[in-house]
Amino acid sequence: MRKSDLRNIMLRAWEMYRTTGKAFAVCLSRSWVIFRLIQRMRSSVVQFSYEKINGTLRKAKGTLRGVSSIIKGTGTETPKTVKYYDIEAANWRSFKIENLITIY
Repeated sequence: MRKSDLRNIMLRAWEMYRTTGKAFAVCLSRSWVIFRLIQRMRSSVVQFSYEKINGTLRKAKGTLRGVSSIIKGTGTETPKTVKYYDIEAANWRSFKIENLITIY
């Protein structure tokens, strides 16, 4: 594990703590779940679900593997969201870190 990985985990935990107001321990454990999700998406297709902004549940199949040729622009990473390539929609999607429900 790299030092930058730990930094991103803590940034996401603090961001979730500020937005949700939950206990920091809960936010830190959720941040680790998101880290594991991103790690799995870098190596394969992962099925997970999250709550959309309008309140509906979205079941997604996403990946970060082999999509570097599709990236347009130089977007920067933000600790507030997770971006992924949606296999079913064949497009880029993102969700807020506090809206992740489960990983299948």
